[in-house]
Amino acid sequence: MKDTTKFPSPVYQETVLAPIFDTFKAEYWQEMMAVNYAHGVMLVEQGILTPEEGRRILAALQEIESEIDLARLEYTGEYEDLFFYVEKELIKKIGIDAAGKLHTGRSRNDINITLFKMKTKAYLRRLMEELLHLEETLLRLAEENKDTIVVAYTHGQPAQPTTFGHYLGALIEILGRDFQRLLNAYGTTDKCSMGAAAITTTGFPLNRQRVAELLGFAQPQENSYGCIAAVDYLLEVYSAVKILFINLGRFAQDLGFWTSFEVAQLYVPNEFVQISSIMPQKRNPVAVEHIRVQASAVVGMCDTVINALHNTPFADMNDAEDPIQVVGFDALRRGAQCLRLTAGFTSGLKVVEETVRRRIAQSFVTVTELADSLVRAEGLSFRTAHEVCSLLVRDLLSRGLTLDNLGYSDFSRAFQAVTGREPQIAPADLARFLDPEYFVSVRRVFGGPSPDALSASLERYREDVAAHKMMLTVMEESSEAAAGKLAAAVKAALQG
Repeated sequence: MKDTTKFPSPVYQETVLAPIFDTFKAEYWQEMMAVNYAHGVMLVEQGILTPEEGRRILAALQEIESEIDLARLEYTGEYEDLFFYVEKELIKKIGIDAAGKLHTGRSRNDINITLFKMKTKAYLRRLMEELLHLEETLLRLAEENKDTIVVAYTHGQPAQPTTFGHYLGALIEILGRDFQRLLNAYGTTDKCSMGAAAITTTGFPLNRQRVAELLGFAQPQENSYGCIAAVDYLLEVYSAVKILFINLGRFAQDLGFWTSFEVAQLYVPNEFVQISSIMPQKRNPVAVEHIRVQASAVVGMCDTVINALHNTPFADMNDAEDPIQVVGFDALRRGAQCLRLTAGFTSGLKVVEETVRRRIAQSFVTVTELADSLVRAEGLSFRTAHEVCSLLVRDLLSRGLTLDNLGYSDFSRAFQAVTGREPQIAPADLARFLDPEYFVSVRRVFGGPSPDALSASLERYREDVAAHKMMLTVMEESSEAAAGKLAAAVKAALQG
């Protein structure tokens, strides 16, 4: 009869330990070995291990790394986790007296948190790379459409004309802020927990700065209790990611609205259109729905991470470890995929200018500028000018007419009804004041859609993207340089 009192319980092994073991193989193997090498090198450099002990440990670690077949390695319950598996393999090679010294001054607590941070940083860099690619795509599209008129909506109703470039500029600007939020979260994550040991450091003279350097961190996280207990890096990362994909989801909602048959401001190229299995006339831009649902899924996974940490102890606890880390990693992977899809989809969008002109006529969206122009040209208060335009629109609608049917006599009648006098502007002025290009051109205020104002904005956005690309390059190079330093330090230790 099987001894059911022996650790681990079969159900615990099946539902907890085996999945964690498999995840560590898939996600953390290289990072775990890097931690082993970096810690071993530091112990030798600090005189905690002799050079000979260091050589034996590091050489044995290299043998284990070259011999192990991760794909065929299965969890048997013989060892609690992958860390203990590697330690037992190390003991088999060089004996417990030598192998056991590698764990001097460290704990699985600081090892695991460090692994989680290393992997989070790698996934964040990938996400940030895709975000910058999307921004560059949108910048090109905005530049191409600086003068392309579209109808802007508020409360689901046509509001004012602007340009597609100006609309895209709003998205580019917010994505730039999203990048900055991710950058700040990366900085919080970029602090190494190694050397905190269980939670209070150790009496051995560790060099925490050296281990942080070899593992590609900017610096050690200072307070050792916080190294283990403070999981605000997770809250910051997944709050920033959540905000990004809420923003992206709102854009996807507009894409769905603007590409609908009823609005039809945007044309989606055929490579992103699926046909109906029964309705031959249908052009379904379902890529929009995939962008939206992927963004929603990422937001949901971010909520899972954040909510799992609510009301947890300020101490070492599994709530912030592997089971919740993998949810976050999935969010970062899916997020990068969603950003890549959005960049591909938006790159081919075209404004349907004929439809836009028709919508402008039907919706009277240029009359805001008519009111503004009457203030300047006729000396009216804005409220009086607003009343003139409101009466004019109501009159046209009551007769089933659109803006392109407007005659000067219609305008003059409404103007006289409100002001008690005849207008001074000429018919040509009326036509100009109602022209959508004129509407855009006079909005030269900082951040507005006029050609000069928008060109200046887009140039600033390009500068921001270039600066962010440089930052990301530095981050990537720092990671690669750390790997080179670690390899060189291991080689030096092996050569004595």
